[in-house]
Amino acid sequence: MSAQDQQKRISTSDIMARKGAVPLVALTAYTAPMARLLDPHADLLLVGDSVGMVLHGFETTLPVSLEMMIMHGQAVMRGSEKALVAIDMPFGSYEETPQQAYRNAVEVMQRTGCMAVKLEGGQHMAPTIEFLTKRGVPVIAHIGLTPQAVQVDGGFKVKGRDEVLWHQLEADGLAVQQAGAFCIVLEGIVEPLAKRVSDRLAIPTIGIGASAACDGQILVSEDMLGFASKVPKFVKRYGEVGQMIDKAVESYASEVRERSFPGPDHVYEAKF
Repeated sequence: MSAQDQQKRISTSDIMARKGAVPLVALTAYTAPMARLLDPHADLLLVGDSVGMVLHGFETTLPVSLEMMIMHGQAVMRGSEKALVAIDMPFGSYEETPQQAYRNAVEVMQRTGCMAVKLEGGQHMAPTIEFLTKRGVPVIAHIGLTPQAVQVDGGFKVKGRDEVLWHQLEADGLAVQQAGAFCIVLEGIVEPLAKRVSDRLAIPTIGIGASAACDGQILVSEDMLGFASKVPKFVKRYGEVGQMIDKAVESYASEVRERSFPGPDHVYEAKF
């Protein structure tokens, strides 16, 4: 990626400057065509490990590999020009040691040209975030409902319903900020807690199922576009692309079966 291309894109500093200002627009992207459509409207495109569930049919994000994230990251970088592109570090690629996280994050950034990586975890991941940021790897943190911990949590459960546990999530946010994260995703957090965390932090918070109290929102693009029949309760469907595809394919299949599809205007003779 050229220096000129880097200059076109929204930077980590640009994202940080949006704290308390115009809310950040963030969406997931996994392919070049989708990135091309989203890029003019988004500040941040996240190549999320949700790709495993959305495109590969996994039940959770746990089977997603580093190589898979790199492949999709390369596609999104080719399809976008403006948005900051961040890539999720998949399960097992960063938790063992800060050194493991650094090696894998460097590989992701070198092979894709992305601007940042995202990893899940609060206070316990702060030393890793600090290790990365001090060595030139920009990090987006992610606390609250963390999909990679779905087996430990016993499912996808909203956080913060019990106010007794609020201090833990507040401490998580402060710890990753202190460690050097330039923004933080709050997922599945009740609105009063999301507001409390957002108000206490100097870095932008990007909510997903965490209300408008955050400094921006991220959604899985396929969810908000209506590709899936079932989406999380907090997702507003801004389109019904799935229904459009179904009707288009139905029409195509009907024409093929009835032999009514159009043919070429001219017959070309083979020349030898």
